[in-house]
Amino acid sequence: MTDIWVQPWFWPAVVVVIGLPVTLLVLTEIQSSLERRGSRAARIVLLLRNYVAPVGALLLLLSQARYASVDLNWTQITGTVFGFLLILVLLNGLNYALFVTAKETSWRSKVPSIFVDIVRVILILVSLAVLFSVVWGADIGGLFTALGVGSIVIGLSLQNAVGSVVSGLLLLFEQPFKLGDWIETGGLRGRIVEVNWRAVHLKTSRGVQIIPNASLAGSSFMNLTRNDAPFEASLTVKFATDDAPDVVIDVCTRVAADLPFAAPGEPATVTPIEKAKYEVDIPIVSPGNNSATLRQFRTRLWYAARRADLHLDGDLTDNFNTSENVLAQLKAFSPALYLAESDLAVIAPQVRLERYGAGEAVERPLVVPDGMRYVISGTAALYASLESGIEVVFANLSAGDVMGLTALTRQGVSARITATTDLSVLFVPTAVLDALVTSRPRLARDIGLEIDNRLSRAKAALVAAGVEVDLDSSRLIA
Repeated sequence: MTDIWVQPWFWPAVVVVIGLPVTLLVLTEIQSSLERRGSRAARIVLLLRNYVAPVGALLLLLSQARYASVDLNWTQITGTVFGFLLILVLLNGLNYALFVTAKETSWRSKVPSIFVDIVRVILILVSLAVLFSVVWGADIGGLFTALGVGSIVIGLSLQNAVGSVVSGLLLLFEQPFKLGDWIETGGLRGRIVEVNWRAVHLKTSRGVQIIPNASLAGSSFMNLTRNDAPFEASLTVKFATDDAPDVVIDVCTRVAADLPFAAPGEPATVTPIEKAKYEVDIPIVSPGNNSATLRQFRTRLWYAARRADLHLDGDLTDNFNTSENVLAQLKAFSPALYLAESDLAVIAPQVRLERYGAGEAVERPLVVPDGMRYVISGTAALYASLESGIEVVFANLSAGDVMGLTALTRQGVSARITATTDLSVLFVPTAVLDALVTSRPRLARDIGLEIDNRLSRAKAALVAAGVEVDLDSSRLIA
């Protein structure tokens, strides 16, 4: 009797009976360890454990059997399935090794996923062709020839469409921009909201512009987001020819500096051009703030120009700061200033009416007020700027309130006053105040009492906000 271990099927059977459980046990432990670490390689190990190892063991057993009377060759079918599973494992392993684990700064991380998918499909098709050739003895030469000829015919008939696709793939591979970037091309400026094989979707102020990749790849464009220098919002404004250019430039620069989206430390550039026009370039933090910045600048410039007696767009009329309105408002605040009827005609030419737009700074931190402003209408908020960079609103001003209490003491305060709505005020310069308090001591007393009152309100508001600050000085009073 022949020994059993010399039979050709013995050792393959031993490998299956002993090796398969051990292999499954080892793969299970490896998969559990990878899952605990959150590794994407766990899916590859799971494929090996659940499919490749069992099918491989079955193929090893079937290769030792002889079924001459059976028409369907189960060994070849199992070999095909095993080969396909092995192809999937190898391709997934290659993808994990090259791209999944790639560092962000390496060239592998910059390869678009669409390229990886295309190469994966091509490798699968080629591998399947080779697999059928090896297992079934299929002639794949004719297949590749037919595919080659067919590709040429299809390529010639669809060359325009294919050109856009190829251009898109090249753009994706080069990655000169990404979703969310702002680009400028052919007079268009917008934010990229979608990139596909055929076109780039650009969101502009007039809607979504679709630019074919072939057109974009064949022309030059500027990526505004990747520019090291701040993006500039540009516009042209016009004043009257009698307005002094230096005053216009100073007003435009100050208005631009107070805009919420202005780049810190980057002053605006104001360039005089022909016919009392000025080109204003405002550095901003993002191209996405371009429209909002220009809208706010135009709005605030109107208020600032009126306060500076400039004539924006050549408008020489001002129906607000008239002598009649000034006299009427001065009469309304005469009790607070202790003015007699005879004093109105003397004081009126020395004061003026001012307007501020919502969001405009009325008083800035550490700047000595140039006078006191009595609120006619509108509202304003007082902010305390703390060392931590936090700003806390500690008071709200409305009609009848006063700001600029430290004008008499020539003291710069750390508080900031910002108009929260359209604000109208009666402005009384420091020189007028000096003359008034000299002859009216009660006015100086009232100002002192209001300083104490505002200091108490500031302390209560900051304590309620959980802020610890030394409020023994009047530096928070504005």
